[in-house]
Amino acid sequence: MSKHLNLRAHATRLLTSVVKNQLSLASLLPYQPDSLSVQDQALLQELCFGVCRWYQRLSAQIDMLLDKPLKAKDTDVKILLLLGLYQLEFTRIPSHAAISETVQACKQLKKASASGLINAILRRSQREKESMLDSLNKKTDYLYSHPYWLIKRLKQAWPEHWQDICAANNERAPMSLRVNAQRNSRDNYLQQLSDAGIKANSCPYSDYGISLEKPANVETLPGFGDGLCSVQDEAAQLAATLLQLEPGQHVLDACAAPGGKTCHLLELEPQLASLTALELDAERAKRIHQNLNRLQLNANVIEGDASQPDQWWDKQSYDRILLDAPCSATGVIRRHPDIKLLRRDEDIAALAELQLQILHALWSLLKPHGILLYATCSVLPDENEQVIAAFLEQQGDAEILPIEATWGITGDAGRQLFPQLQGHDGFYYARIQKRAAKS
Repeated sequence: MSKHLNLRAHATRLLTSVVKNQLSLASLLPYQPDSLSVQDQALLQELCFGVCRWYQRLSAQIDMLLDKPLKAKDTDVKILLLLGLYQLEFTRIPSHAAISETVQACKQLKKASASGLINAILRRSQREKESMLDSLNKKTDYLYSHPYWLIKRLKQAWPEHWQDICAANNERAPMSLRVNAQRNSRDNYLQQLSDAGIKANSCPYSDYGISLEKPANVETLPGFGDGLCSVQDEAAQLAATLLQLEPGQHVLDACAAPGGKTCHLLELEPQLASLTALELDAERAKRIHQNLNRLQLNANVIEGDASQPDQWWDKQSYDRILLDAPCSATGVIRRHPDIKLLRRDEDIAALAELQLQILHALWSLLKPHGILLYATCSVLPDENEQVIAAFLEQQGDAEILPIEATWGITGDAGRQLFPQLQGHDGFYYARIQKRAAKS
């Protein structure tokens, strides 16, 4: 039994867990058999990410090619068809190998009876693709490869931008770095990268950002292990600069994992009186410790629920609070394409309710004249402008501090960034200041 056969079957099992059990690829891919080579691991990720990225587009083709719909119990058969189509359309794997190895995976999955159907459909797709294009090009799911509910929301929110958002979501994200301002300058690090044969450019909006022309293994980055740089998207790098940090301040980074923003805060202002990094998930909190250790930085990392401060707060009020709120992550779909399968339309209202709840809970921890920076990696106004509008209406001592910047789109309360081809992710920021109580 070949490794490649195991790989197609294994990819199908993982993707079936995403579709049927609503498990994320981030929770599944790290736990692979030791027998998988580095090459096989890379191909496994490519297949899983690729099928999720183009799920709606590939499904539209399958619907046209099948004489009758597959039964609910045959989710794995549909995924095998998606895998086969993905290899034929988006990879350099030879057609005969893509088809034969996808068909052979049926035996591993105890679906040998489906092998004839999969073989026939994949071969038909090659023969009939051109003749199907007129019909396919009238299908929104084929053209944009996003779930209908999300396309509808994007059209409504951003009539002039939704197509560009979808296009950016379907591309692979660039790899961006944040230079450690305590240890190096961006110009120096660009030279070090050049000396190492790694092509890179300055990011346009973050003074500490560098975009690599091609993704690279972090072990090949000069001084990565010694903390000269970190991997972080340019949009996320803007958070620390918006908080107006000063020596002696007490700062809270809420929902802090994996710790990129925590570390950036400490790099920009090493003389903070304290920095508390709060994270609900114990496993994710470990990542904060790892990043702090690599960068030789110190913060008070605590596990706790941002919506329940009474369970963890030590009554020390904060000068600055960064709330990177739980959200739909619709601004980072290109990094996590399984979001297209895991998110549901009804999730958005529930997330907005949670975001507002956390805002109110943390507000009481902020000193008068203090600043709270609200951030999400969402492009949906329901989680951004509308949440902030509701908060301002309910919280009489809150006022917006405008964000003067050359990036993003100005809203009533904050600024919205859309994912950019070869640029930053989709992100939202709003800066809120607490008025002093009237005497």
